[in-house]
Amino acid sequence: MKYPVKLEKELTADHYQITVPDLPGCLAKARTIDEGLTKIDQAIASHMSILAEYGEAIPTPRSIDYYVNQAGQLAQSNGAVWAIIEIDISPYLGKSHKINVTLPELLIKKIDHQVAQSPAYKTRSGFIATACLSELQK
Repeated sequence: MKYPVKLEKELTADHYQITVPDLPGCLAKARTIDEGLTKIDQAIASHMSILAEYGEAIPTPRSIDYYVNQAGQLAQSNGAVWAIIEIDISPYLGKSHKINVTLPELLIKKIDHQVAQSPAYKTRSGFIATACLSELQK
């Protein structure tokens, strides 16, 4: 999943505050944007681990446009830098279970071809899980 992050330069300090609007309370502080993106990536992983530990749902991310255009948010966004952090949420969805799925042969060949061509998908199961998560986010 791709989560938007907001980086704001603190006027009274020499650092950025980085927040993840879809994950309330998930934030980091850093002297540079690059350092901030690394720190917020770690903060998101910790946040997701806590959600998984307590059996909470993983929040679906919204777009940057949603936050920038949200009523009253535009004035607060001046000077902010927005970025996208991609997080593999599969480790936070719980234990894997084997299931039996029946698919047409041509579809399986297309899936296998896509998995072979893209390093983003390590296995057929990973591809199917990603496709399912994408569909469930709609």
